[in-house]
Amino acid sequence: MIRNLTTIGFDADDTLWHNERFFRVTQERFAELLMDHTPADIGSEQLERRLLDAEKRNLGRYGYGVKGFTLSMIETAIEVTQEHVPAAVIKELITAGQMMLSYPIELLPHARAAVEAVAGRYKVVLITKGDLLDQERKLAQSGLGELFDGVEVVSEKSPEVYLDIFTRHGDGAAHAMMVGNSMRSDVVAAIGAGAWGTYVPHGLVWEVEHAEAPKHSPRYTEIADLSGLADLVNSLN
Repeated sequence: MIRNLTTIGFDADDTLWHNERFFRVTQERFAELLMDHTPADIGSEQLERRLLDAEKRNLGRYGYGVKGFTLSMIETAIEVTQEHVPAAVIKELITAGQMMLSYPIELLPHARAAVEAVAGRYKVVLITKGDLLDQERKLAQSGLGELFDGVEVVSEKSPEVYLDIFTRHGDGAAHAMMVGNSMRSDVVAAIGAGAWGTYVPHGLVWEVEHAEAPKHSPRYTEIADLSGLADLVNSLN
């Protein structure tokens, strides 16, 4: 007889380690670099909105991660300055993007203990979006790599993707849980596949990842932080 829960998927960025804050710092730097080269009626908020619009447009071209973000900064800089942005500014934006690819990894509270608590008793899979090389670097630096039975770096987190992953790494989505800080990608999409979706709030969330909590679903769960994961998992079995 298959237990209620046999596979647990973990999101990586801003679930196990810090990530979004580096994008926020770089975004602020982006606004600083362009303020002297844009019309007076374009302030920092407008620049951030234009950058977000570019990121959304480019997801289908570049996917998620630092490289696509950097290209979107350059594209936005060219647009808002009507192609007059100095080459020195473009160089600074490229440097800012390169710095993001070298920031040291800092685990979030309870991250290691949460993964260790379920590793061995369940199939544990890391499921993340972003640049392949960057995600591999972060996983290696995190020191958590040996705890996972599988690692999946995907271009998008959709119900179909979860169905495939939880079939290959376990007993199907009906016996799986996805744990993450993105309501859209980690919770709603996982529940759409038939899995449990466990929301772990994080103070910084990219606007693209916002969604309404599916509180009507019996497969929706929420914990204040990863310290509550082991008890939640035990209660389901």
